[in-house]
Amino acid sequence: MKLALAIWNGRISPVFDASRRLLVLDVKDGKVASRHEQELGTNEPTGKVVRLGELGVGILVCGAISRPLAEMIAGRGIRLIPFVAGDTEEAVAAFLAGNLPSPDLAMPGCCGRRMRFRGGKGGAGWRGGRGCW
Repeated sequence: MKLALAIWNGRISPVFDASRRLLVLDVKDGKVASRHEQELGTNEPTGKVVRLGELGVGILVCGAISRPLAEMIAGRGIRLIPFVAGDTEEAVAAFLAGNLPSPDLAMPGCCGRRMRFRGGKGGAGWRGGRGCW
């Protein structure tokens, strides 16, 4: 399975719509088999979706994302884990441990951490995986 994280300066890029780089991981048996960085090559939403498909991405971890772009990505069959913030390697470790989404890596100010993770159930309390919409 290919996992992509929108990155900027060693962190999850704050807004996917403006992202230009991805960290692409090939995950096998719960471990990273290979990793490389890729340019998205465009700021145009449809071009970003096409590029994700070209790279064979099955899951995208990103920061904030517009609803139209998120819907295009989902329509391509790519699982989206949005509104993640923090260090790239921490996000990778959380994903591999099955802990994304996580209140520890939630974007501050986006619906408030307590609103998205109400009830202390971690990802189970997340508002349908749609964050601030």
